[in-house]
Amino acid sequence: MKLFPYGHATHPQWAMAAGLVLAQLRAQMALPDYAHSPTLALLYITDHYAAAAEDILAHLSAELPEVTDWAGTVGVGIAANNVEYFDEPALAVMLCELPTDQYRVFSGVAPLGLGFEAHTALVHADGETPDLAELIAEMAARTDSGYLFGGLASSRGESVQFALGGDGFIRGQGRSTGVFHGGLSGVAFGEGVRLVSRVTQGCLPVAKSHVVTEAERNVVFKLDGEPALDVLLHDLDVSLDRPQQALDAVRATLAGLMHPADAASDGHAVSRTGNFGSDVLVRHIIGLDPSRQGVALADLAEPGMELAFCQRNVQAARADLMRVCAEIREELEPEEMAVGTAHALGASEAEAAPHPARRIAGAVYVSCSGRGGPHFGGPSAELQIVRRALGDVPLVGFFAGGEIARHHLYGYTGVLTVFTA
Repeated sequence: MKLFPYGHATHPQWAMAAGLVLAQLRAQMALPDYAHSPTLALLYITDHYAAAAEDILAHLSAELPEVTDWAGTVGVGIAANNVEYFDEPALAVMLCELPTDQYRVFSGVAPLGLGFEAHTALVHADGETPDLAELIAEMAARTDSGYLFGGLASSRGESVQFALGGDGFIRGQGRSTGVFHGGLSGVAFGEGVRLVSRVTQGCLPVAKSHVVTEAERNVVFKLDGEPALDVLLHDLDVSLDRPQQALDAVRATLAGLMHPADAASDGHAVSRTGNFGSDVLVRHIIGLDPSRQGVALADLAEPGMELAFCQRNVQAARADLMRVCAEIREELEPEEMAVGTAHALGASEAEAAPHPARRIAGAVYVSCSGRGGPHFGGPSAELQIVRRALGDVPLVGFFAGGEIARHHLYGYTGVLTVFTA
C-alpha cells in the first residue's frame, strides 16, 4: 500500500488555504512512495470555514476530479502530522488509495446499503442528533467487527459533515451538495482494508476498581457493599471534616465505568499496568448526596458495573498517548526486518519522513476539544507526542465534541487509527 498524500494549511481566506493544500497533495502524488490514483478523500475544516463548507468541497472536488468520494467534518480544531490548528481558519485533506469495492461513503441520502458488508467504519456525527448513543451502537452492530472510530462535529457556529459518494444517492432525493447537518455520516470499510485502532483515556486511577452494588439511574449508592461517598473519600484520602479540601479533590476526580458485557480479558476496569482500556467509559462526577451517601455521575450506572475513580493530569495523558502509539508500532513492525527498513524506522526526528517501511499508509486522529496542546503542555504538544511515538506518518483528524470507538461515545479521549498494508 502506498503512502496517502496529505496536506494542511491555515489562511484567513479559505481559497488560499485550499491552494496551499492542493500544492502539497500534488507534490506528494508525484513522489514514487505516494499514492498516484486516490479515490477517497478525508476533509477536516475548523469552524472558521463552516459557512463556506459547500464552496470548499465543490472547489476541492473540482480540482481533484480523480477523487470520487469525500468524507469529513468540522472541529473547533483540526489535526495534522505534528501540528494542531486551534482557533484559526484551517483545513486538512488526506487522499486514500483503497480498492473501490472495499469502502462506501454513507450519509442521510446515501445510507449503508445491503449490498456492502462493512467490517468497520469511520463515523462523523452531530452531537444534537436524538438518541445518538443508540444510533452509534446500532451502527456498530451492522459491522462485522463491531468497531467504529470517529467523533462528533464541534463548532461554535454551524455543525457540518462532508459525505459525497461517487456511487450516487437515493433516487428521488435529488443530488446532494455533499454537505450535511445532523445525523451520522462517514465511510464504511470492508474486511480488505486493514486498520489498527487504539483509544487513549489519559486518566490515572487513584485506587483499585469497585463493583457497583446499588444504584438508581445515574446515582451510585453502594460500591462493594459500602456507601459510595465513603468509598470515594477513602480513595481520595480526604475527609468531610475539611470540606474545602474534600470538595477540591472531588472536583478533580472522574469515574471510569465498565459494563460487565464489555469486560476485557482480565475482567477488571483497572489493568495490571494501572491503565484504563477502551472498555472503560470515563464520566464526570456531577454531584454528591450526603444524606444517602450517593455519588452522581454523568451517565447511567447499574449494579454489576465496575467503577474506578480517576484523575487527569499532564503526565498521565502523555504516558497513555505514548503507550497506545507504542502498541500500534509493536503490532505493525515485523519480527525480522531488512536493513533499509530498520534504517527508516530508526531515523532521527530531523531525518524522519513518511516511509512505507513503517507499514502505515495514513492515520486518522480524533481527540477531544478539551485536550489538545494546552492539556499536554504547549501548542501542538499532543500531535508532537504522536509523531515522536508513532513516527512520521501521513495524518489528519479533528478535535471533537465527543469521540467514538467501538460502540461507545467517549469524552476527553483520543482515538488513533492507522491504515496499514
